[in-house]
Amino acid sequence: MASTYAVLSEGLEKRFGDVHALRSLDLAVPRGTVCGVLGPNGAGKTTAVRILTTLTAPDGGSAQVAGHDVRREPAAVRRGIGVVGQYASVDGDLTGAENLRLFARLLRAPRSRAAELLERFELTEAGDRPARTYSGGMRRRLDLAAGLITRPDVLFLDEPTTGLDPHSRNGIWDAVRELTGEGTTVLLTTQYLEEADQLADDIVLIDGGRATHSGTPAELKALVGSYAEVVVLDAAALPAAAAVLDQLTGSEPVLDAEKRTAGAVTTDPTVTLPLLVRELDAAGVGVVDAGLRPPTLDEVFLRLTHRKRAGHPVPDRPSAGHPVADGPPTDHSRKEPAA
Repeated sequence: MASTYAVLSEGLEKRFGDVHALRSLDLAVPRGTVCGVLGPNGAGKTTAVRILTTLTAPDGGSAQVAGHDVRREPAAVRRGIGVVGQYASVDGDLTGAENLRLFARLLRAPRSRAAELLERFELTEAGDRPARTYSGGMRRRLDLAAGLITRPDVLFLDEPTTGLDPHSRNGIWDAVRELTGEGTTVLLTTQYLEEADQLADDIVLIDGGRATHSGTPAELKALVGSYAEVVVLDAAALPAAAAVLDQLTGSEPVLDAEKRTAGAVTTDPTVTLPLLVRELDAAGVGVVDAGLRPPTLDEVFLRLTHRKRAGHPVPDRPSAGHPVADGPPTDHSRKEPAA
């Protein structure tokens, strides 16, 4: 019987000389979902993807992708995956149609697949034009089409919308949603956290060579709590506003003199908007606006990847019970490392 997981790894290890890039990486990605893999530069994301796509051999542990072992069945793994890297893989001197027909021939896919994908990604009218004449969004759609020539079970997608305008970005996001709706599994690596928030069913956060947190975007946001933000009348009042936030939240406030804002995260449920307003009034801080809102995924990322250095520890487990560091993988658990 086919595995529930499109990507499954246990205890992956990788060293490059003295650098321990991956430290016992466990990963379990259910079929037909988007898994966002996030982390600071050098965290191990690229190393993990290279192992899962058979480009690099692990030093220890095991991994299966699309039902095949990456060590024992690398050719079968490659037949079951598509890879769309950060940089365009298409030839600018060839037309869009010629690029896709070339990929189809190399990968022994039907020639008709090229025309099918041109239509799917709204590139038919531009199909006879050299790819170098395409806009950034069109080239990215052509890249994505090339990665789908073989109808892969698993698509590895790296920074799919970097440099694109909002309209082009939304088009790529819609295409990814369609793919998962048809059963394709997507492993997404991105530094654009709104993208992960929009697309990912589950997120793995890698920091310092280890998978430190995992869960849905909402669960990771719940780890951080709420974000209290104040807009003051006069920038000179920012230190006083920061002192109030520091006392209430126990977190170091972030100040923006140009916008006249002070903000801080809090996991304390007793911190309410009325309390915040009363404390600001008592401190004589003139306020234009004040509010409590859920944190953005960017704020979660900064908070969780810098919590030790900032000296503000956070809980190690999301509220919904997703394993965070050690422990066996479940539908939404993963444990991964760095590069």
